[in-house]
Amino acid sequence: MLVSIVHIVSCSADNEIDRLVSSMTLDEKIGQMTQVDYRYLQDKTDIKKYFLGSILSGGGSTPPTNQPASWVNLYNGFQEQALNTRLKIPLIYGIDAVHGHNNVVGATIFPHNIGLGCTNDPELVRKISAATAEEMRATGLDWTFAPCLAVAQDERWGRTYESFSENSDIVTSLGVASVQGYQGGNSLKENSILACAKHYVGDGNTVFGTGSNNYKIDRGDVVLDEKELRDKYIKPFRESIKNGVGSIMISYNSWKGEKLHGHKYLINDVLKNELKFDGFVVSDWAGINEIDSDYKTSIIESINAGIDMVMVPGSLNPDDHSYDDFIRLAVEAVQEGSISMARITAAVTRILKIKKKIGLFKRPLKSPKDFNLVGSNSHRELARESVRKSAVLLKNENNILPLSKSGKKIAIVGEHADNIGYQCGGWTITWQGGSDDITPGISILDGFKLAVRDTNDIIFSKDGKNIPDADMIIAVIGEKPYSEGWGDRESLDLSKEDKKILKRVNEKNIPYLIILISGRPMLIEDEIKDCDAFIAVWLPGTEGAGIADVIFGDYKPTGKLSMSWPKSMKQIPINIGDKDYDPLFSFGYGLTY
Repeated sequence: MLVSIVHIVSCSADNEIDRLVSSMTLDEKIGQMTQVDYRYLQDKTDIKKYFLGSILSGGGSTPPTNQPASWVNLYNGFQEQALNTRLKIPLIYGIDAVHGHNNVVGATIFPHNIGLGCTNDPELVRKISAATAEEMRATGLDWTFAPCLAVAQDERWGRTYESFSENSDIVTSLGVASVQGYQGGNSLKENSILACAKHYVGDGNTVFGTGSNNYKIDRGDVVLDEKELRDKYIKPFRESIKNGVGSIMISYNSWKGEKLHGHKYLINDVLKNELKFDGFVVSDWAGINEIDSDYKTSIIESINAGIDMVMVPGSLNPDDHSYDDFIRLAVEAVQEGSISMARITAAVTRILKIKKKIGLFKRPLKSPKDFNLVGSNSHRELARESVRKSAVLLKNENNILPLSKSGKKIAIVGEHADNIGYQCGGWTITWQGGSDDITPGISILDGFKLAVRDTNDIIFSKDGKNIPDADMIIAVIGEKPYSEGWGDRESLDLSKEDKKILKRVNEKNIPYLIILISGRPMLIEDEIKDCDAFIAVWLPGTEGAGIADVIFGDYKPTGKLSMSWPKSMKQIPINIGDKDYDPLFSFGYGLTY
């Protein structure tokens, strides 16, 4: 009986949406298919004028005062414009909450996915996504552009840290758990945060050097045969669809020379028809623009390929295409028959059904009072747990770890030791991330001071010059924050600054530990030979105390490499199953005490 009732309710809701769509004009339909970054709205009344269906905040697109209540006010101000349209169809607001609600100052910042992959703990990932969803709801937002289901194969890719693993099974397992955490189970319901599986499909395995501009690998070409594409890269999407993911974002890359944003076979035939995906498909940021040099052609090909919502999203550059360009040209394309009205109607129906499922029609305006959930103690403790579990111990000569909490002087060196921005990485408050105290948190140095019995036992030297006498040195080194494009690199060597610090440390002839903060495996063969211990902590987020928990033995390290660790650039890309597989550390490696 319950199944029958649910079916009746579902059919009733679908019929209601069908009736609504049938009453819409072409302009109203195209508006629903348009997503704009709020920074590039010429005026917020354009939401009403163009019947816009979605607003987003890209990295760094925040209210003037970046605090939870300001986000709610921003959201409601835009939503009121949508509710003043003829049909009062509410907006859906999207944001890149990819390792916590990371655009919001004061939110809990969890480890990036590469670290979570080393935990291989679906329940932990489910809890993290659920906590992120709680913090999103507290700021009034509806939709996260997560999880990333890339199966990263090339460490030179600047988004490697957004991938859980080079192993498709781990990506699938943790990706499904993340979807369930965001959406509150295996199906969307009122008050669900809409998840978005991305990027469909093949990102992380493009041919190096086939991208454009700053994107040496990010927007390149995938040349796999279809069987491998399906078995390894489509697999996480297939399983996420089975578990109810409500939206999917298309990837910038190409497959065998054809841009995914215009790939009708992979979007319409495989994703929608074969895999039965019944949510809506969204483009990436201006992703359709790369299909063709003629913008109108790009619009026609992307929508006909099966993209339902287009992230235009806007620009301050007058030469770039704006949302009014997109709307005008899309309307023209339908009127001249280049895009069928049936295709437009199908896209809008998918969008509105998702809006209906998450309760936007019932409660379009938000008045959350749980601002205390943003950066709450329980969420920060969960983040600290995830930091502990994601750390991978690569070397521990003579069992020098764990350290004692008293009786020894510890010199900590390196600017990464006391820098919240560096330990959070990209996609934190701004798109490319930042430096220093960009948001509240506990630095690695602060975590050590909290752990020891006498804070005078901790001595800090930012540059490693004039290191005072100590019983032990801990060098905290690593990459500086980056995100897509700007993170693509031809060499994975440590920085010159870090090498200088390690040279100074080595010359002291004191036992020393290296802590590496990075978004991918780095080239460390020479450096790891000289040190007594080495631990990879990836991009741990705001709760740096979790690292001290491991170093001092409150938690035995359990992290296992979710990606193979190369010896040299000649080996890259290197992945488990390669014919001549000879890494510095194998996939699955990790010591404990």
